[in-house]
Amino acid sequence: MVFMNFLVAESEPPEARDTRRKSVGRSSGETFVAMLAELVPDARCDRVTPADADATPPDAAAIERYDAVFLTGSPLHVYDDTPEVARQLRFMRDVFASGTPSFGSCAGLQVATAAAGGTVRSMEPRREAGFARRIAPTEAGRTHPLLRGRPPAYDAPAIHTDEVAELPPGALLLASNGTTTVQAAEIRFARGVFWGVQYHPELSLTEVAAALRRQSDDLIEHSLARSAGDVEQLAELVDALEAEPGRADLAWRLGLDAQVTEVDRRRLGLHNFVEFLVKPTMAERGRMASPRRLVTAGEQSW
Repeated sequence: MVFMNFLVAESEPPEARDTRRKSVGRSSGETFVAMLAELVPDARCDRVTPADADATPPDAAAIERYDAVFLTGSPLHVYDDTPEVARQLRFMRDVFASGTPSFGSCAGLQVATAAAGGTVRSMEPRREAGFARRIAPTEAGRTHPLLRGRPPAYDAPAIHTDEVAELPPGALLLASNGTTTVQAAEIRFARGVFWGVQYHPELSLTEVAAALRRQSDDLIEHSLARSAGDVEQLAELVDALEAEPGRADLAWRLGLDAQVTEVDRRRLGLHNFVEFLVKPTMAERGRMASPRRLVTAGEQSW
């Protein structure tokens, strides 16, 4: 049996982690850890917080002993010149230097982009809130393993206010939609290969509903809702669909299909990352055996 060692890098600062835990009971990194435990039950998963001032995240040599790195979403803006952003970008450059395959959603894609020489910008008045609609693979994306099994257009959980403005040199644009040009991409930098998406395949629908509630004021300000009651009504429908994913009436009202309502299809990109990038890289490294645990359970520092 093949055992994998995963590292989840949580981009959220401490106050954002606390807010999210009050909302859904866990931080973005904890959501990723729980999701990976379902996706790859035999994997060993550690979590670090490289943006934190008191964090001592692994360097490139230590990261190389992992089989994959996952970068979470975050409220940080990577175009801001702050110590938190600088620490996050430094960590991502170590990930690239390690040669360990990496995957990022939402801000994770933005961090990888900036670390490799691309640019990120504010979306200004535009928003994707709840779900990104009609995401379409590009010509490169139609044959790329990250999007294997996706239809010509699909929806995905998404909520973000920043976006990739320009991908790094040599990167592949894999998917776009009418709101956000870079919905999926492959980035190669130093020794590393990164696959990322602007949307959130790791989220449950309950977490989507909670994100809508947390950003209610912003949605009203940008004319996506008339009132907090409008946002709450939408969030309640999303919650109800999580509770009963087979309800065609709820899916119809939300304009969603199985690409979102079925967990396996929602997580398809993560599955493809493990199958088509992580496992082949492990084979190349001669690591198709059970490696030792790198840190003790719950340990986050090095």
